[in-house]
Amino acid sequence: MTDIAAVKAALAGQRIETPSWGYGNSGTRFKVFAQAGVPRTPWEKLDDAAKVHEFTGAAPTVALHIPWDRVDDYAALASYAKERGLELGTINSNTFQDDDYKLGSVCHPDATVRRKALDHLLECVDIMDATGSKDLKLWFADGTNYPGQDDVRERQDRLAEGLAKVYERLGDDQRLLLEYKFFEPAFYTTDVPDWGTAYAHCLKLGDRAQVVVDTGHHAPGTNIEFIVATLLREGKLGAFDFNSRFYADDDLMAGAADPFQLFRIMYEVIRGSGFTPDVAFMLDQCHNIEAKIPAIIRSVMNVQEATAKALLVDRVALTAAQRSGDVLAANAVLMDAYNTDVRPLLGEVREELGLDADPVAAYHRSGWAAKIAEERVGGQQAGWGA
Repeated sequence: MTDIAAVKAALAGQRIETPSWGYGNSGTRFKVFAQAGVPRTPWEKLDDAAKVHEFTGAAPTVALHIPWDRVDDYAALASYAKERGLELGTINSNTFQDDDYKLGSVCHPDATVRRKALDHLLECVDIMDATGSKDLKLWFADGTNYPGQDDVRERQDRLAEGLAKVYERLGDDQRLLLEYKFFEPAFYTTDVPDWGTAYAHCLKLGDRAQVVVDTGHHAPGTNIEFIVATLLREGKLGAFDFNSRFYADDDLMAGAADPFQLFRIMYEVIRGSGFTPDVAFMLDQCHNIEAKIPAIIRSVMNVQEATAKALLVDRVALTAAQRSGDVLAANAVLMDAYNTDVRPLLGEVREELGLDADPVAAYHRSGWAAKIAEERVGGQQAGWGA
């Protein structure tokens, strides 16, 4: 039998980091769609993030992206966040939006470009020192388009050298989180294309180097929960970037395309003792056509619902069915948990925390959307400008 009190306690303590870029304008490679009230500065992004946390009670940290969130005084930005009940979380680097990186960044054949990329990564660690952030997340768009364009093995050597220099710069309580992506933007080879490549580099670096699983960064049909289980078993799962995909790296709201997959992933997290602060849960999404803040709130709720269902799995019954070889009974245990309507349970958890049972409805009643649409006129709206 499942201990409902323990489930509620676990859900009450769950934390999901929101991305600063999720509050800005985004779109496709064809068009970026602007919306009224979108933040113009990192400070306004934090104002919006504070609203997500206010109504969900589960999103107290905000990830920054450099240079998108560059400011003159990062300690002041951290203080501003604290005043709003937030903390600055993961620092995300950007080595993919500069003309010099056409042939790569840390894997580039030119040592001058590699040095430029490394200097940026070290700058990000400086920012971590100023903000109190613990995690540096690295995703590289490095790769090649044509056979023979560059030496594949040498590119791995360059990558290892750059990562080692960044790792050496980290403080004792800071981590390097390495993300992988099986394709895009390169067409022939990608320098960090899969979890095995990321794992191999992290293993060589040391204990404070961990792998990031972005749920949108896999080929169709990939069993992501197997990857999660394996990385947890090896002690190398550091973080998630939660989003949904139909075809490629669509960056849709978490749980939108395949909520059953998100449930399966969360079950392996819980099964593998990964439901701890050592595994960071972050959203990495681009809200292209939907309103930003309610979409982020909805994503937080989707992760919470998948987690609640995973916590409701009768582990004793499941283990008994597995060990007796009862395939149908084992599957039924999982399906029973997945088919449970956990919204009333989560509503109770929120109300016990002094929150509204329906965060989206509470946000709409707050009038924040109308307020920011009226006040945020003029200036340059935030966005990644694709």
